[in-house]
Amino acid sequence: MIGRLRPWLGLARSLFVYHGQPWRVIGLRRFMRELVAPGALAFDIGAHAGNRTLALSKAGARVIALEPQPRFVSLLRHLAKGRDITVRAEAVGRTSGSVDLQISHANPTLSSTAAGWSERIGSAAGFETVRWDASIRVPMVTLDRLVAEYGRPDFVKIDVEGSEADILEGLSAPLPLISFEYLPAAMDIAERCLLRLTELGSYEFNLVVGETQTFRSGEWEPADRFRETLRRESQSGASGDVYARLSSPNESTG
Repeated sequence: MIGRLRPWLGLARSLFVYHGQPWRVIGLRRFMRELVAPGALAFDIGAHAGNRTLALSKAGARVIALEPQPRFVSLLRHLAKGRDITVRAEAVGRTSGSVDLQISHANPTLSSTAAGWSERIGSAAGFETVRWDASIRVPMVTLDRLVAEYGRPDFVKIDVEGSEADILEGLSAPLPLISFEYLPAAMDIAERCLLRLTELGSYEFNLVVGETQTFRSGEWEPADRFRETLRRESQSGASGDVYARLSSPNESTG
């Protein structure tokens, strides 16, 4: 009985975490209004329970939400009714095709397409009790493919539990504003993301720690300085999101 209930309990947990705490919802929606203008195009990669998808939509953006977990795809399609939100039941990666999705039914926000992720992160502090108890094959597209289909997005949010760098390696031209999650237990992935972004264009960086929905600094930093900032912040043990914006906006038109 517990086994059959676990996926639904995991869904309920995500609904509470991402929709059931009003102060977080309000803070996120305020922050998204600062990031995107009405009429902007946004990609939400790893949309999960749709809190950022909704926040971007309420800010006036047209949203392409990508999420490979079937139960959350159904949830997203329900949330998208009457809104300019397109839901795609796909993962995003370095190449188009298909990929194995390792699912944690009890903690679905930690499901991942990154090879070896469950073994790696499962031994890290704070993740010892997490179990990835199912695997399904899901379709996968690249950022380049999405840009070709929908146009160049004004903002791309990436939160995919270990595949962030792979996604950026499937992008061949700079985009105006990108965010990706970092985890202290996997800072090599964040470093790969920074490296790829600096290969693509002249980016400057800022940081949101945890769920504060506030930039750590009023100053955006070049990659070399930001690496040290991120390294210091990660030592606190808190995860968060790196934001990268083009310091020369005209690059995004090339």
